[in-house]
Amino acid sequence: MQLWVGLGNPGASYAMHRHNVGFMAADAIAEVHRFDPPRKQFQGWAQEGRIGGDKILLLKPGTFMNESGQAIGAAMRFYKLGLDAVTVFHDELDLAPFKVKVKTGGGTAGHNGLRSTETHIGNAFRRVRIGIGHPGDKALVTGHVLGRYHKTEIEPLSDMLGAIAAEAGWLAAGDDVRFMNDVAMRLADL
Repeated sequence: MQLWVGLGNPGASYAMHRHNVGFMAADAIAEVHRFDPPRKQFQGWAQEGRIGGDKILLLKPGTFMNESGQAIGAAMRFYKLGLDAVTVFHDELDLAPFKVKVKTGGGTAGHNGLRSTETHIGNAFRRVRIGIGHPGDKALVTGHVLGRYHKTEIEPLSDMLGAIAAEAGWLAAGDDVRFMNDVAMRLADL
């Protein structure tokens, strides 16, 4: 079993914030791959499903972003999973909007969800970094991250989330390079 976690803040008021793009990715994957309905579990919402031959537990922590690691740690302990089974989908300031990159390990770059995750489970988990772009001025970062996507961004956002979900089989199979390439090719064709 693999544990895939979408990072975000719970509640309708945060639904379209850039900081919640991890939740959006989890929802897209669950919909495209017809995962079971969400159930309250591990201080969040969990959905089980299969992608190819791989069993996946999708988790959206119900804690706020800065406590996400609690839910992830609880799910890992329950299923006795190692860090190699964990994939975290999150927003990334240092990537251009709608770019998707995968890496294992690394720093937190001030991301409170990653910091909490690292505190609770360690550092060597796989990250699907979803670009939200940098506003250009450090003073504008908080408003940008916690801001809603603009109307003009909804179509590219939808295309990117669709590409992530459509190519998720490569992630499940452990082929991160193929996943990144195929997502990029889908988005280049638009």
